[in-house]
Amino acid sequence: MPATAKQQIYRVRRSYNQWVNNQTLEDYALRFTAKASRRWSLARVANTALGAISFLALEAIGAAITLSYGFENTLVAVLIVGTLIFFAGLPICYYAAKYGVDIDLLTRGAGFGYIGSTATSLIYASFTFIFFALEAAIMAKALEIVTGLRLVIGYVVSSLMVLPLVFYGITFISRFQLWTQPLWVGLQLLPFVFIFFQDAEVFSDWLQYPGARGHDGALNVFHVGAAASVLFALVAQIGEQVDFLRFLPEKTSKNRLRWWSALIAAGPGWVIVGMIKIMVGSFLVYLALKYGVPPQEAGDPSHMYTVAFEFVTQNHQAALVLAGVFVVLSQLKINVTNAYAGSIAWSNFFSRLTHSHPGRVVWLVFNVAIALLLMELGIYHAFENTLSIYAIVAVSWVGALVADLVVNKPLGLSPPHIEFKRAHLYDINPVGVGAMLTASCIGIAAYLRVFGEAGHALAHFIALSCAFGLVPIIALLTKGKYYIARQPVVFSDAVVNVECCVCQNHFETEDMAFCPAYDGHICSLCCSLDARCQDSCKDGDHLGERIIEFSRRYVPRALQDYVNVRFVQFVGLLILVGAVTGILLALIHSTISAEDLATNALITGILWKVFFILMIVAGVISWLFVLAHESRFVAQVESHTQTRRLVEEIEAHDRTDRQLQIAKEKAEAANNAKSRYLTGLSHELRTPLNTVLGYAQLMELDQNIPKITKDQISIIRRSSAHLADLIEGLLDISKIEAGRLDIQRDRIRLPSLMNQIVHMFRLQAEERGLTFIYNCQSRLPKIVIGDEKRLRQILINLLSNAIKFTSQGEVVLSVKYRNQVAHFDVVDTGVGIPEDEMERIFKPFERVKRPGSPSTNGTGLGLTITRLLTDIMGGDISVANNPQGGVTFSVSLMLSDVFEPEDARIDSKSIVGYWGDRRSVMVVDDEASHRSLIADILSPLGFSVIEAHDSEACL
Repeated sequence: MPATAKQQIYRVRRSYNQWVNNQTLEDYALRFTAKASRRWSLARVANTALGAISFLALEAIGAAITLSYGFENTLVAVLIVGTLIFFAGLPICYYAAKYGVDIDLLTRGAGFGYIGSTATSLIYASFTFIFFALEAAIMAKALEIVTGLRLVIGYVVSSLMVLPLVFYGITFISRFQLWTQPLWVGLQLLPFVFIFFQDAEVFSDWLQYPGARGHDGALNVFHVGAAASVLFALVAQIGEQVDFLRFLPEKTSKNRLRWWSALIAAGPGWVIVGMIKIMVGSFLVYLALKYGVPPQEAGDPSHMYTVAFEFVTQNHQAALVLAGVFVVLSQLKINVTNAYAGSIAWSNFFSRLTHSHPGRVVWLVFNVAIALLLMELGIYHAFENTLSIYAIVAVSWVGALVADLVVNKPLGLSPPHIEFKRAHLYDINPVGVGAMLTASCIGIAAYLRVFGEAGHALAHFIALSCAFGLVPIIALLTKGKYYIARQPVVFSDAVVNVECCVCQNHFETEDMAFCPAYDGHICSLCCSLDARCQDSCKDGDHLGERIIEFSRRYVPRALQDYVNVRFVQFVGLLILVGAVTGILLALIHSTISAEDLATNALITGILWKVFFILMIVAGVISWLFVLAHESRFVAQVESHTQTRRLVEEIEAHDRTDRQLQIAKEKAEAANNAKSRYLTGLSHELRTPLNTVLGYAQLMELDQNIPKITKDQISIIRRSSAHLADLIEGLLDISKIEAGRLDIQRDRIRLPSLMNQIVHMFRLQAEERGLTFIYNCQSRLPKIVIGDEKRLRQILINLLSNAIKFTSQGEVVLSVKYRNQVAHFDVVDTGVGIPEDEMERIFKPFERVKRPGSPSTNGTGLGLTITRLLTDIMGGDISVANNPQGGVTFSVSLMLSDVFEPEDARIDSKSIVGYWGDRRSVMVVDDEASHRSLIADILSPLGFSVIEAHDSEACL
């Protein structure tokens, strides 16, 4: 059972910007990929994912390690690393395609936890912008060779060209990869056909190439390990394949073979083509060296393919153009994938740090901007060092992830499914996080030669083995406790889509959880971005409290009081900023080459001074950030406290209100009983009283009764009459207490009233795009007797409701008058009202939800007042659904008509009064002509007319 929240949080609807709401742009960043959106064919998804094999960094890697370690060491390293990447990628791709999740969501549910996968998101995002920078740098170099464009400008052009291609996500990327694939394949294969027929011996010579460090080219375990250290950086490429494979349609019995073929080809199968391209780079660098390209330029893909295309055209300029077109096309095909994957990775990373999501497109621009910065810093010149260091962390992550999928899940050490929602996960799962951190530290230590030269050469293999082995061990030690924080809610199989109580959008059940803080179902994105719930759905200590408890175990007792949330946050943030700063400065140092040691020492010293200065600034900024965060947290806690107190006060008021309601009902019951008692008592008293009064009157008329006796009888009659008046007074009081009041009797100019109402609501209807129709089905009397104020309120309430709850179509007001009864019909073309809710709409404060509409009908007292007023006026109101849609409210009221002179010269200043037998009429008007005209009209009709100049004269 989920933990009970300390308070219920008021539901403020989360309104995402247009980018986030548009899944064509968003592509389900941060959330489960809806089954309804996996509409592309298996072949199209596979082709889109395979577009990643175009990247020329593969050729550059092959060229770099061949130049250093020779053909044989390169080939062995490629075969070993390629095989490991293939078998590591297979379970990752399978689970991602099966559950429709990207690499981050997969990592969350496979041993890392909700916050633990934040670190892997950063690793993955780093992979995307590092390789984006490498690929764009290759493109910029090609533009410089072909067009003479300066590298600084070429970096910008190469980056900006990608943005419009990635803006619309997989929708446009799939089209781009489909359109460009035939041209790319043709240009890729064309030069090798010509090379084979024109210089076949070069292939055999290439097999003997020893490399700069390979001496005689013999196989050497240290050289194989060094070459593999660069190749292992490609392990994170599987994340980019997964970002597309999550759109694969579901596997069925009919498409089983095609589904597996698409999965393998577009998933781990990329590395097979990748291995071939690495060896192509190895061959082309040897070819370039053979045909006179300097070693410092031979490893650049632009120069390599220029030499290759010269075999096709025998013309250097033409070969240069062909090579430029091929390089630009290849780099665009891979960089749309890098940029797309990076936008999703950054979305996952920052959504958990900031609890906000401005949209995938924002992080797309951010990712490209970082890559552009790295290009300007000269990342291409630190190619091998950059990838070797990065690869250790990458293989530790992937090794831990694969171990959970292929070892822990089959053995039952972890849940069989992938749970990715924040509401069901612990912040940190020590299985994946512990294994990755431990393996990374051991691997980096080995790379730094802590374990000697053998450890340096095999550092990546050591890191991978450690990560893979530690996962099941830690899972056994923790008994799999930290995989699931609470049991997920189980939806019925009949339920397909569920409304999120926060953003009020509908999502498939796999993307939904139950939130006790909001007391409703919540989508995974709203759950991820919520900062107010404080994970109230999960029991136990939160991440910060566990870190503090762990830290206090290893510090001296005198310092334990200083280890608090503020201290841990400050140290953690400062370490993170320091690490990033150090990496950037180290990258700058690696790109600066100096010929003598003195200059190198000077540059190193300057960079160290810059580092410490930046750390001082970072410390101040980090402290201010921690204080701001703490202030915000304290304010939030205070807000929660005050809110909780208000909730408690509201609940107390509710209890008091319920008690008052009970007392009121008892009082009304007593009042009704009293009224009934008085009514019954009056009838019981009136019968004998009428008898006494009747006999007293008879005795007064009897001449035989003496006068004195007659005076006594008169006293009896008068006393009886007085008693009858008292009884009538009691009856009037009981009627007032029971609410049976007389209504007003006004002279209502019915046609004029209807025109006013029609004019008022026709304007309102037109503002909402509705058609307002007034249908008068009979001749209306000019003046009727009734309560004008209440009649107006009835019509306004009904018409307001009709216009409010009709989104399109028309609203019709029909009126007819027959036999002193006015009939009003208000018809709309809305969505109608469920039959079982017809009576509820007239009850006070009832909310009746219309089908298919977010609005409600019968809210408040509008319809309640309408029915009460109708009842008070002695009328009737009913409601019915229309066959063609919408509802009809019908009201019938007794409105007696009166005579009205036809002459238009008589206006409202005339006062006509009736008295006696209602055949006598008094006319009061300032104009003598008006008085005379009315008298001339009424006298022939049998009325006795008295004319008065004004009301005072009349009196």
